[in-house]
Amino acid sequence: MKKNILIICLAALMLLPALDAQAQYRKKKPTTEIAKEGYNKRLWLRSKADTNWHPTPGGLYEQVTLPELAGKKGKKTEPIIDQSGKHKVREAAYDTVWKFTAFDAKKFYYIDYDYNQFRTVKWQKDDKRDWGAFDPVWDYLSSAGRIPMHICAIYAINPTIKDQDQHDELAAKAQMEALISLDYFRDIVIEKEMKNKITYKVSEVDWRYWKDDAYYSEEQPTSDYIRVGLIVDFSSKKVDLLPSPAKDAQTFPVIKFFANDATIQASYYPELDNLASYLKQESGLEVLLTGYSDNVGTETYNMGLSRQRAVEVKKALIKRGIEETRIEVIAKGEDEPVGDNNTLNGRMANNRVTVVIQ
Repeated sequence: MKKNILIICLAALMLLPALDAQAQYRKKKPTTEIAKEGYNKRLWLRSKADTNWHPTPGGLYEQVTLPELAGKKGKKTEPIIDQSGKHKVREAAYDTVWKFTAFDAKKFYYIDYDYNQFRTVKWQKDDKRDWGAFDPVWDYLSSAGRIPMHICAIYAINPTIKDQDQHDELAAKAQMEALISLDYFRDIVIEKEMKNKITYKVSEVDWRYWKDDAYYSEEQPTSDYIRVGLIVDFSSKKVDLLPSPAKDAQTFPVIKFFANDATIQASYYPELDNLASYLKQESGLEVLLTGYSDNVGTETYNMGLSRQRAVEVKKALIKRGIEETRIEVIAKGEDEPVGDNNTLNGRMANNRVTVVIQ
C-alpha cells in the first residue's frame, strides 16, 4: 500500500511541469471582451492578443488582425470612419481611373469598384490576382515604391429610405463591410512588404447628389445600401477626399415668421432676391431650407407648421427662377430652439427657416 502511494506521488511530481505549462498557456490564451471604439462608435470583439473580430452585416464575426504598416515599424493604425454625415459631392467632380500608368498627386480619382472584391483577391494566388477596375492603381503602387496613397471606400444609403433609425442601422452595416474589405487590401499590402504609406477611410455620400442629373435618368438601385466605389489620391499631404462644393459659399440670414403663421413678410423679399440671384450665378450649388417653430401647440401641429414655412420659402425661390430639384426642404418642428420658449422674444426667434447653401 505504501509502495503504491509512493508511486502515485512520484508520478504527480513528474506531471507538475506539464500541468504548469498548460496553466501558463491558458493564461496567455486570448480572451475576448466587448470594447467600444470612441471616435467611430463601432463595437469590436477585441482579444488581449490585439486581434480584432469584425462583425459582418450577416451577424457573423470575421477575424482580422491589425498588421503593422510597412515603413512604420511598431505602429498600428486603423481605418477611420467619417462621422460628418452624407457628403454632397458629385461623381463628375473626380477624374476616372482607366488604363493609367501614372497619377497626378494634385488630383482625386474615382474608381467604380465593388470593394468587396478585395476579399476574393486576398485569397487568389499571387500571380493570378484579378484586381478588375482597381488594376491600374495596384500596378502603379507595386511598380513605383514608396508612393503614398489615400484610399476612401464610399457607400450610400438608398435615398428612398427616410426613417433615420433604419438609415443609421444600414450605415453601420455598410461601414463595417467597407472596413473589413479595406483590411483585406491592407493584408495584401503587408504580405507584399510594400513600403507605400497608405491611409484608409470610409465615408458616406448622398446618392442623389453623387449621381447628379443621372439620378433622374438612370435606373435606381434597389439595394438598401450601395457600394459606390473608391476614391484615391497619391499626395503625401493630409487631404479631404470629399470636399464640399459649398465650402466657401455665401451665407444668408434666417427668415423669421409670426407665431402660428407661415406667411413670408415683405421685408424678406430683398433677401430672397439675393438668394435667388446667388443660386443662378452658382449653378453647381443647391439650398437646404429647414423650418422650425416654437413649442406652443401640439408636436404634430408644430412639425406641420415648420414644414409649411420651409415650403413657402421654396415656392418663393421657384417663383424667382430656381429649379425645384435644387431646393431641399426639412422640417424640425419645435426641435433645436435658439431662443427661450418661455419668453416672447425667444418664441419669435424659434419661428424661423434657416438657409444653408450646399
